[in-house]
Amino acid sequence: MPRILAIDYGLKRTGIAVTDEMQIIASGLTTIASDTLVVFLKDYFSKEKVEKVIIGEPKQMDGTPSESAPIIEKFIKVFQKEFPEMKLDRVDERFTSKMAFQTMIDSGLKKNQRKNKGLIDEIAATILLQDYLQYKR
Repeated sequence: MPRILAIDYGLKRTGIAVTDEMQIIASGLTTIASDTLVVFLKDYFSKEKVEKVIIGEPKQMDGTPSESAPIIEKFIKVFQKEFPEMKLDRVDERFTSKMAFQTMIDSGLKKNQRKNKGLIDEIAATILLQDYLQYKR
């Protein structure tokens, strides 16, 4: 069975998570510079079977798009041009960064380690993907 990949896209960094082949468990894969994401995905898709990509949809508390929404929409247009056959789903990503930070605290990471914004992005992508998997069931 192919994997599902989640993207927590940001202007500078992008967190990436992926499921196991049975699509049961979401795991953080990496955090990369956003300007290298398409190259990374081409390489990853050539090595792994991926059924679908999940991209976070940033919203305000009232449900309206957040200020980062246009940046993500621009990336989605590039993604769809580069990977026209790949299925794409959007998932509400409100609170994922806060949940990621809380996860770091709960897991006992020291204050210095919690400053790693790349790790926060990767954990946020993992939370996004795990939420998607739970919703899908």
